Amino acid sequence: MTDQHIPFDNGWVDVPNAKIYWEATGSPDGVPVLYLHGGPGGSLGKGGYRKRHDAEQFLTIGLDQRGCGQSTPTVQDDLDHLADNTTATLIEDIEAVRQHLGIEQWIVTGISWGSTLALAYALAHPSRVLGIALMAVTTTNRDEVDWITEGVGRIFPEAWEELVRASAAMPGERVVEAYARRLAGPDREDARIAAIAWDRWEAWHISFSSYWQPGPMFSDERLRMTFALLVTHYWANDGFLVGETEIIPRIHELDGIPGHLIHGRRDVSGPAITPWKLQRQWATSKLTIVEDEGHGGPTSVEALVAAVEEISVGLGTTNEA
Repeated sequence: MTDQHIPFDNGWVDVPNAKIYWEATGSPDGVPVLYLHGGPGGSLGKGGYRKRHDAEQFLTIGLDQRGCGQSTPTVQDDLDHLADNTTATLIEDIEAVRQHLGIEQWIVTGISWGSTLALAYALAHPSRVLGIALMAVTTTNRDEVDWITEGVGRIFPEAWEELVRASAAMPGERVVEAYARRLAGPDREDARIAAIAWDRWEAWHISFSSYWQPGPMFSDERLRMTFALLVTHYWANDGFLVGETEIIPRIHELDGIPGHLIHGRRDVSGPAITPWKLQRQWATSKLTIVEDEGHGGPTSVEALVAAVEEISVGLGTTNEA
């Protein structure tokens, strides 16, 4: 018997200077659900996201964002085009995948950085969005970036002191800017050393999660470099979402689109103030706080699955694309 949680189709979409990997799981005639992974610089990984939604009811689409996962080229192999890797470009990549697959509208889901990208995509293309379900909610604005790279050092002072000491920051340079500069620099040995230091910090600031395991986030050197390079590139630029594209001041534009914001109370990397602010200004959204979880967890995943089901029931139709 065929496992319905194994992709029945996959491929790459040609976009300027890249090929974006996508995969489809579930029912070809189901309600389309887009999954956006975290990072920036994460990937679809082992595909655990494929098992979340009813394979007979939903068509789940996952994609590896530009520069990471199975999308090509990998960011460290294409530093000449790093400046082109922005949120606006990722939104264009998502649209290219949607058009390639012939999907008119979809439910958009995302986790952590994926929630930022989901909101930015929805604000850019609201007519393509049936509903939004997010977990470990972020918007990647300056306040959030400063917290996760500096402010949270008040909780982990020894780890933050190590991060700063290893940053080789120049006078007036933010810590995240120093790492972004070195990781994208011509001295690739120095970039490798910077990636190791950044990986240690990432492993520390998520350690309040009940599901945290001591040790590095990435044992594979190329995966470590991909993640560190892209996350610092985006964070040093406030997610490329500033001014007219900043998310929170615009979130009211999504009124009418159902939204579910699911967040762990113990998420010290991304405090619950972010989804709280979003919910207060987004009339058709709901906020679910999971009291005993941090940056994700099984209860949060269950709430995400239920949110997608609720959005689907509210549609009252199946996909007709």
